[in-house]
Amino acid sequence: MFWQRLDSLLTRIRPHREPLSLAIDGVVVALTWNLTYLFRLGFERWFSARAGYDAWVMLAAVAAYLAAFRIAKVPQGMWRFSGFGEVQRITIACLAAGLVTAVGVLMLQLREVPRAVLAVHPVMTIMALAMVRIGYRMLYEHMRARLSGSAAETKRALVLGAGDAAKRLLAGIQHQGWVVVGLLDDDPHKQGARLMGVPVLGGIAEVGRHAGIHGITHLVMAMPTARLPQRRRVLDLAAGTGLPVLTVPSAEELREGRAVASVRDIEPEDLLGREPVVLDEGGISETLSGKTVLITGAGGSIGSELCRQVARYGPKKLVLFELSEFALYTIEQELSASFPHLPLARLIGDVKDAQQLRRVFEAHRPQVVFHAAAYKHVPLMEEENAWAALRNNTLGTYLCAKAAGEAGVERFVLISTDKAVNPTNVMGATKRAAEMAISQLAAQGGYATRFMAVRFGNVLGSSGSVIPKFKEQIAKGGPVTVTHPDIIRYFMTIPEAVRLVLQAAAIGESGQVLVLDMGEPVKIVDLARTMIRLTGKSEDEVGIVFTGLRPGEKLYEELLADADATVPTRIARVRIARLNGMAMRMDDIAEVSEDQLCDAEAVRLQLAAWLPEYHAGI
Repeated sequence: MFWQRLDSLLTRIRPHREPLSLAIDGVVVALTWNLTYLFRLGFERWFSARAGYDAWVMLAAVAAYLAAFRIAKVPQGMWRFSGFGEVQRITIACLAAGLVTAVGVLMLQLREVPRAVLAVHPVMTIMALAMVRIGYRMLYEHMRARLSGSAAETKRALVLGAGDAAKRLLAGIQHQGWVVVGLLDDDPHKQGARLMGVPVLGGIAEVGRHAGIHGITHLVMAMPTARLPQRRRVLDLAAGTGLPVLTVPSAEELREGRAVASVRDIEPEDLLGREPVVLDEGGISETLSGKTVLITGAGGSIGSELCRQVARYGPKKLVLFELSEFALYTIEQELSASFPHLPLARLIGDVKDAQQLRRVFEAHRPQVVFHAAAYKHVPLMEEENAWAALRNNTLGTYLCAKAAGEAGVERFVLISTDKAVNPTNVMGATKRAAEMAISQLAAQGGYATRFMAVRFGNVLGSSGSVIPKFKEQIAKGGPVTVTHPDIIRYFMTIPEAVRLVLQAAAIGESGQVLVLDMGEPVKIVDLARTMIRLTGKSEDEVGIVFTGLRPGEKLYEELLADADATVPTRIARVRIARLNGMAMRMDDIAEVSEDQLCDAEAVRLQLAAWLPEYHAGI
């Protein structure tokens, strides 16, 4: 396509804009010198009547004009944006150069150079230079209109990947104010080919060179089905260009109906997600389909995603149990819109209220319970709110699990955390105690309920996690705050965490804690640096500040306590941790009061008495 080739040519020469501008202007000055002679002497004499030294005068005039252009910064102007300001600079430079040329000719007494030529030449040069720039702008805007349907300056994209996703992207994105200059793909059979008229310029490793040659403003990754190591390599190469990096929707988003022709920012999930675990979908469906399911903490990060995924399996009824009115309203509105035929029970309630729990279980008779209600922010729970964490995370779990057992619930699934392993903070210790509580309820017998827990690391994008905080800090221009240069964490996406929870409900036996093999941990400072780079900014621009570990925070998180034995399950990368008992009676949890545990130190001492593995402040 002619216009595509012209656009490619113009972008290739753009890095050399200033010397090319000077060269073209020099040619124009020389041409107008000759045109002025033609105007003054006529066609018959415009060449023959000149003095022998006229060529040298013309070269001197060209040099004077180019020097004036340099001083006035005319070559730095972008011709496609030429306007009155550009013409004004050209006029001043031409009049100054014309005056210098005329003075030089008169001082040297070069009488055979017509005075009219000296007077008219600057005016003709101004007109010619302005016409060249206006002509270029008209050509450029016409080219833009032919390529993108709009004469306005567009975003210039280089697409990484030349497969089916790239083809569908090209079909829509070029009508949304984008110009796709080319594609890059590592498949040698695709290189040199054209996809919907757009050339495949080379391999992905050449992204930096092509971005500079073609004046690229954005990179778009079109590889939704690529394996994680390949995606990470491509993102690393793209981030190294210093340009903003976008992506087409992931394979999961495409399954949910998002248009492939849309693009979005790179999310941490694209960097930190892992290869999906193959789940027993049939077993999950058998567990949930046609059943009444109750979810505590239904409006939270994990709870709300549990609601969405459980709803897809067609439960008989979904009971939403949530303390926050706004959170309950938000998830209720979303579910009503997405699953209009699903019966919902919308309950504002507190898992610490044993009587209310009994009434709810008696009224709705749930068969499956997912217990996601918890206080999870480590520093907030460490001091002033230690008693609240103990009551909510441990006592609330015990009361909810006991009510479930008394009501004959089939399965009770506790959402736990990696911070429960060898805990060094109040939040982790209260969740460890909660695990032990349901383990002992299972061991006591007398209940038909299967009590189980699911333990996983940090979830990306949940409330209070580092990802939303980093995004906000980068958007504000920085700095990004990291607690320690060596701190590492395990990460998983919220949907992946919830899929594991659903799988636990299907395969877990009573008293078990299921643990996901979360792969390699992530260094938080490296995550911060990558997020900065993918926005097109540098670490120097945004900055990273180390603030020091917060109360109760570990440098490293674990998933299994040293004394725990693990056994595999039939689900890849999902293992079972069999927990040792703890030296306490369950009634001890219900009997403690705020008067006994009046401050954070008292709470920590009580937790240490219950949990030998709890080491506060380490």
